[in-house]
Amino acid sequence: MKKQRSTFMFSMLCFGLAFLYIPMVLLIVYSFNHSKIVPIWGGFSFRWYKVLFESPEVWQALLLSLKIAVVNATFATLMGTLAGLALVRFGRFRGRTLFSGMISAPLVMPEVITGLSLLLLFITLSQFIGWPSERGFTTITIAHITFSMAYVAVIIQSRLTGMDESLEEAAQDLGAKPLRVLTDITLPILAPGMLAGWLLAFTLSLDDLVIASFVTGPGSNTLPILIYSRIRLGLRPDINALATIIIVTVAIGVILAGYIMWRQEKQRQRDQQMAAADKLDFDTETTA
Repeated sequence: MKKQRSTFMFSMLCFGLAFLYIPMVLLIVYSFNHSKIVPIWGGFSFRWYKVLFESPEVWQALLLSLKIAVVNATFATLMGTLAGLALVRFGRFRGRTLFSGMISAPLVMPEVITGLSLLLLFITLSQFIGWPSERGFTTITIAHITFSMAYVAVIIQSRLTGMDESLEEAAQDLGAKPLRVLTDITLPILAPGMLAGWLLAFTLSLDDLVIASFVTGPGSNTLPILIYSRIRLGLRPDINALATIIIVTVAIGVILAGYIMWRQEKQRQRDQQMAAADKLDFDTETTA
């Protein structure tokens, strides 16, 4: 019975992985198709990679997406960290429920509603104060920060909830000021969570299509908007080439991150073993 269950679980695992990754493999294979018609194989060729790299429109969209993602991730991490600290460390303060609800709202709000509301906000501001004069980099970045900081706040909040406060209390007992405790104790402990929040905000920004399509203007197409606009006119092999480059880049990043985490885990285990050996030697000497 146990063997049948393990066989069934292994089969379901293989089916799930095949369902996820076979389309990606087919996309990579057809990115090397010489034929202009995607489903018809016309021989192996790098033709569409050449077309892709010679397209200034793609490079402009990619550069704009990367700029927006970096700025969005940085500000979303800062604001999300402050929001998480306020929710966990400030206790019960007036307006806490409203503040918590406003932080959580972008997580459950449909992106269409978020994008439409931000569009109406920018239009109203433009009519009353003349800003923004045009929609583009600034409006897309503000829109992305609006929903990305909510995800960062949730990550920081969960990290702080499971954090041992005795370290902070010990630092305060030794005379450290609150700012010194924050910079020397709290933030270093939160650093992995902040890094995870930054990467998540960066990924969400690069992936966003719906909200960006509402708050963008002429000549400010991000990479998802460009891909979507091209696919609407029909499948194009150069889009397969672009998607292949993105998949390979992400795969390399995941492999490097896994390798770094493996190295860190090995180093932590060695440190623990050395600490245990030193403690054993010290106990032996003390007993002797």
